Formats: sequence, C-alpha cells, structure tokens
Amino acid sequence: MRLDIAYDGTLFNGWAKQPGFRTVEGAIEEGLATIFRKHPPTPTLVVAGRTDAGVHALGQVVHLDLTDGHIDSLMRQKRGVGKHKHPLQLPALFQKRLSGALNGHSDIVIKDATIAPTGFDARFSAMWRRYEYRIADTGALRDPLQRMRTTWHPVRLDLDAMDAAAAALVGLHDFASYCKARPGATTIRLLQDFTWRRDPDGVLVASLRADAFCHSMVRSLVGATVSVGEGKLDGRRLADLRIDKARTSEFKVMPAQGLTLTQVGYPEDAEMAIRAVETRARRELPEE
Repeated sequence: MRLDIAYDGTLFNGWAKQPGFRTVEGAIEEGLATIFRKHPPTPTLVVAGRTDAGVHALGQVVHLDLTDGHIDSLMRQKRGVGKHKHPLQLPALFQKRLSGALNGHSDIVIKDATIAPTGFDARFSAMWRRYEYRIADTGALRDPLQRMRTTWHPVRLDLDAMDAAAAALVGLHDFASYCKARPGATTIRLLQDFTWRRDPDGVLVASLRADAFCHSMVRSLVGATVSVGEGKLDGRRLADLRIDKARTSEFKVMPAQGLTLTQVGYPEDAEMAIRAVETRARRELPEE
C-alpha cells in the first residue's frame, strides 16, 4: 500500500521513530497499531525521505505491506449486511480508518492511499525529491500565520546573486562539504535543479530537486547561498567549497522551520523494481 502524507513538523522530533520522543513515523505506527490491534504484527513504514526535527512535508510518500489478516479486518462484513465490500474500496477504507486513528494528531494528514504497483519501494524507487525553503527578509511581508514554515532573516538578500550561485552547484557531484557525514553512506548526489525566486509577498523561496539528499544537505546549500545574498561570500566560492569535500564554517546551516518536502517523483509503474535496484547500487563519480 502507498500512502501520500502531509505534516507540520513543528512539534515532531523528525520522521524516524525514537523512544521517548514524538515523531511522525511513531505517531503513524501508533495509529496502525490501533486499527490492527487484533491482527498483529503492526505494519512497518518505508519512507521516501526521512525529515529532520521541525521539517514539514506536503508530499511525503511511504509504503507498507498488509497481511491477509490486516486486509480481512478492513474488508470485514458490515453489521447486518450479507455482502463484503468490494476489494477496490480497500485503499479508501484504509485511508479512512488510519485518518480516524490519527484524529489526535491533526498535524498529520493522510492525503491518499493506493495499491502500490509491483516492485514499488517508497525510498528506492524514487527518481527525485523536491524541497522548498522559505525566507522572509526585510523586503518581504512577515506573516505571523506563516511563521512556523518561514525563516525570518534580519537583512535584505540579493536574489540574483543567490540564484546564480545556486545554479553553479547543479550537477552530479560529491557534496561532502554540504552534508553531515554518516558512516558508510555516500555523499555523491545528482542535484538536478536549484533556483531562487521572490514571491508576490516578497518571501524568498528556494526550490531544490535531487535524486536524493544527504543529511542536512538542503539546509546547508540554502545557508551557503544566503551568505552569498548577504554579500559575505562570493558565489564562486561555493563550487570551491564543494570541491574541497570538507565541512566549513564559512556559512551557517539554516534552521529547519523554513524547509518543506513538497514532492517525490517516481518512474512509470513497470520501471519501479528496476529503479529500486539501480538506486541501491553505491554511487560513484565518473572518471575525468
């Protein structure tokens, strides 16, 4: 089963389940445990991208496997009705039941539930993820209703300089300088698109799309271009920092609250399994 999910990350300690902390994964699995309490085990979730504490999502995707017992419990006969519900109703029934179990978690919304195609893996079948980051500088409307998903910045930023610096980072590169290293994990990523715009209300919005993002990569890339927009860093320096492949103090990693996962892209249904195999292969840069 595929689930499309949105959430306000403000009061969550990130996506991943952690003992003693409120997380998105933990809250959803609590809901699953409630609706399948008579039919253990509780299904586990595979997510397209783990978001950090305070990060929001409008287009998060997960998959989970349901047992025959889970399905039977959802499709059980109505009281007083002799016929089972049609199997095509299963996703809608599941979405309704899980949404009801999450009623106390109004900052999580199950947007859709569908039968996943053969070979679908929410994480490894993904072709790309898109994030947006919102900044209200002194040239923008500072809307208090948007404060939990927008970072307020104390100076006016140079949009053109930031956009030009962002464009220079696009491509297949080792982004070790812009990631928090994790043992055994590669920092090679294909950054497919990175642009800045200023919306009608004056808010600056960064849009980034990549095959995948390593830990803190989006907020680091945004922070680097913000330093360019402040005039503290030359835009050409960002490529040099990338080539250095070392963490630096020349820019600040931006706060989580301005960041939202907006969309995850997948191939055609027949290509899901092939894509998952390709993604699991360790990435390497081509020889020059």
